[in-house]
Amino acid sequence: MTTYNKLVRDRIPEIIKDSGKDLKTETLNHDRYILELKKKLSEEMIEYQSASTKKEQLEELADILELIHSLLHVHGASFEELEQIRADKAAERGSFDEKTFLIEVED
Repeated sequence: MTTYNKLVRDRIPEIIKDSGKDLKTETLNHDRYILELKKKLSEEMIEYQSASTKKEQLEELADILELIHSLLHVHGASFEELEQIRADKAAERGSFDEKTFLIEVED
């Protein structure tokens, strides 16, 4: 039996069962769930950075977005609230559209 010990999407156990395989799962408590969401977010970021095609990159970004939605739910916030925070920060400090790379600042 292969050991994974990682958070998976809700339908993965069903898909595995439908393929005729046995599996073992557990339901995480709140704190462990947040920890595993953070670990999964890091995993997906690495996968995005390794993706070489547009399709792969977009799929990884979709996974990251799904994790963001889950984390927002955990924190009792909406995507609209997050978007407002993003927009406020963009208005105050700018976005990244101009591709500015800061090299140094004189002391």
